[in-house]
Amino acid sequence: MNFSKLKGEIIAIIRVRGRRSIKPRIDHTLKLLRVHRTNHAVVLKANDSVIGMLKIAKDYLAFGKISKEALEQLIAKRGEIGRKMAKEVIKPGEVAEAVFAGKRVDDFIDPVFRLHPPRKGWKTVKNPSLEVIDENIDPLIKRMI
Repeated sequence: MNFSKLKGEIIAIIRVRGRRSIKPRIDHTLKLLRVHRTNHAVVLKANDSVIGMLKIAKDYLAFGKISKEALEQLIAKRGEIGRKMAKEVIKPGEVAEAVFAGKRVDDFIDPVFRLHPPRKGWKTVKNPSLEVIDENIDPLIKRMI
């Protein structure tokens, strides 16, 4: 996977594999990315430190660029603020606009999205990068919402 294409982009990171037999360095990296469990997702801006963490934990993650429309759907369906759904408190479209304008997701809502397993199942969890074609993660996210 070409990590240099992701620099400066808004990316979604989804944890694909569980906690069994994981090396301590990779476990620590996944904690820093805030993907503690399988099917948890975060949305971040890809900078050098995030790309370095993706390189370390790439076997446990599916990641790629996310579009504004997919982010809006993700916030509307799976976003939370405390114990409330985000769409009850804020407008998902405004949050998506702000994120693409340079703000962070956790300035508005909880940073972790708890997703369902994908409809039609995973293609493979042994090589998660096969799940994301052309570094676009939108189809996978839509299957998991």
